[in-house]
Amino acid sequence: MTIDVVDLREFYSRRLGIVARQMINRGIRQRWPNAEGQRVLGIGYPTPYLGLFREDAERCLAFMPAAQGVLKWPTGRPALASLVDEFSLPLPEAAVDRILLVHAVEMSDDPAALLREVWRVLSPSGRVIAVIPNRRGVWTRTDSTPFGHGRPYSRSQITELFRQTWFTPTAWGEALFMPPYAGGWVLKSAQMWERAGAALSLPFAGVHIVEATKQVYRAIPAKRERARLIPSLAKPVLVPSSTTVTRG
Repeated sequence: MTIDVVDLREFYSRRLGIVARQMINRGIRQRWPNAEGQRVLGIGYPTPYLGLFREDAERCLAFMPAAQGVLKWPTGRPALASLVDEFSLPLPEAAVDRILLVHAVEMSDDPAALLREVWRVLSPSGRVIAVIPNRRGVWTRTDSTPFGHGRPYSRSQITELFRQTWFTPTAWGEALFMPPYAGGWVLKSAQMWERAGAALSLPFAGVHIVEATKQVYRAIPAKRERARLIPSLAKPVLVPSSTTVTRG
């Protein structure tokens, strides 16, 4: 189920959303310290996180699925966000170097088709980071945040999905160990929750942050030729005529 773009904007404008963005941004920054000279594309609702790369990237674009809607981004500047068909991105093959997927995989009606399209537009040396709700996390238990919508995934399910779509997961991280409550004490202790959760490798983080690389030579399923059985023909049998011919 896709959440509306207006609801996403409202969440990230609230205190809980601001803190969630800070925690996830830290996880993304650990994998991609900068994107200088890179072509960066965000898919889903990536605008709260693309600010990390907008200033130093060669170009930085946001594609939002048609079912979700689109908002102008960035504000006060020429628009870099566009409404697209997520299964037919308006880019040629190998057009971008890095792709950030946020509120995308879990919201898609066909995540495998989405990732195959991501594979198509990603350069051979490109990398992907996907932020995906953790099915064991507390954040998926409530629909008061966007991470409680769509389909959450376990690590093994993400690995299988990526391998089926010609990607190789190379690094894992988690974020949002704190409970999804807007109480003052929870938000003030968010950093403590994150440090403790990461140090203890707790399995209840709100989201997975997985980095993957493109398999340039993807596997092609082998097709076995089916033997066509042709029945053998018996030798012809001469059947005597029922009419007796008398010679005179």
